[in-house]
Order: sequence, then structure tokens, then C-alpha cells
Amino acid sequence: MRWLHLLKANTRKEYIELKRYLPNTIAMLLTFYIIFLAMFAGIQVIGDPSTQDMNVQFVIVNYIFWYLAMVVVQDIGWQITNEATQGTLEQLSMSPMGVWKIILTRLLALVLVHFLIVVVLLYLSMLTTGQWLNIDVLTLLPILVLTLISMFGLGFIIAGMSIIFKQVQAFLQILQFILAGLVFVPLSVAPFLAFLPIVKGVDLVRSVMIDGIILTGIGFGDYMIILFNAIFYFVIGLVFFLNCERMAMKKGLLAHY
Repeated sequence: MRWLHLLKANTRKEYIELKRYLPNTIAMLLTFYIIFLAMFAGIQVIGDPSTQDMNVQFVIVNYIFWYLAMVVVQDIGWQITNEATQGTLEQLSMSPMGVWKIILTRLLALVLVHFLIVVVLLYLSMLTTGQWLNIDVLTLLPILVLTLISMFGLGFIIAGMSIIFKQVQAFLQILQFILAGLVFVPLSVAPFLAFLPIVKGVDLVRSVMIDGIILTGIGFGDYMIILFNAIFYFVIGLVFFLNCERMAMKKGLLAHY
């Protein structure tokens, strides 16, 4: 029940912030949509006409996942930095639930609140380009859940760094390009990247949404890879964060900016 209350509170917080700062929310959506239009225009102008439709579909899937990765992985770093600046980070550490549980529910809240935005961007992109992808919820759901778990692990790593170093804005700006690289790189070009976070999940989502592969058409080995990635990166991220939190408490970094 305490978990449910914590999730409800953080979900309400994310929703209120998006609603209260509506101009900023609209500007964020317009920015991402304009970036997509620029990609689409580039494909139309300099792309190979014979593979144009496939390239557009490829960009739609990657661009949507890039937005989701930015929200889940990068935003938590900005939140921790803001908490430190406002002097409320120490208050979080005094919660009986613990900081890591608060961050985990915030990550879940970010996904829940921004999921509607993701759906709107997806259908707006398909409407703009006239390319309608295969939305097989039954097949996409387990892939998306496991991929999100690995993203949560990265989110914990960023949160841990933010607690220790406080000023990580420059790194967060660089991070958006790293995430773009992980999302946009074709796995066929570099198969070894399958064991990096996000990459394998995005590749499977592309197979479902572009090639129309169904749940039973995905190999057992593919599921094992995204399951391994989900467990590995979540555990690594959580352990890293807990060590950073312990170090911050030891050095008194939670109380001061």
C-alpha cells in the first residue's frame, strides 16, 4: 500500500508539473516534432527513393524511443539536480521509504504520464508521413517492459552521479546524443551492441512495428538477451546508486549544494 501511495504521489506530481508549466510542455513537444520533421525532410530530399518508405518507418520508431529514453534516463538527473538546488534533497533522504524507492516510483510515474505523449507523437508522426506501422500491443508490451527496466537501471546511474557531483547539466546534454546513438544504430551493423541497454529492445520493436513479426516469431535467444539486459542493468544501476547515496551521506553532500 505504501508503494501505491508513493507511486500515486509521484504520478500526480509529474502531471501537475506538466500542466502547470503548460507552455514549456508544449514547447518540448513542438521541439521533438520539429526534429522529426527535419529528419523526414532529409529522407525526402537526399534519401534513396527505393528505400524511402522503410527509412521513414525506421526513423519513426527510433525517434519515439529516443523521446522515451530521454524522459526515463535523462529527466531523473535534472530532477535530482533541481532537488539539490532547492535544498529538498536531504528531505527525500529522510523519508521512511528511502531515496531509491522514491526514484523508482518517479521513473514509473514518468513512464505513465509521458506514455500518452508518446502515443500522440507516434500517431502524429504516422499521420504526417502516411506510413502506418504495425501496433501489436500483445507483442510489443513484454519487449517494452523489459527495455524500460534496463532504462531504469541507467536512470539510477544518472541519479547517483547527480547526488555526488550535483552539477551534471553538461553531461546530461551529452547524454541525449549518446541515447540517440543507442537508439538509431542498426543492430545489423554492429551485432555486439545487443548487450548494451536499449539497443536490442529497439531492434525488436522495429521488427514488430515495421516487419510485422508476432510474439511467437521472436526467437528465444532474443528474449533471453533483453531479459539479461533488464536484470543486469537494473541491478548495476541500483547498486551504483546505493553506493553513491552512502558516499553522499558519509560526506554530507545531501545537506548542501
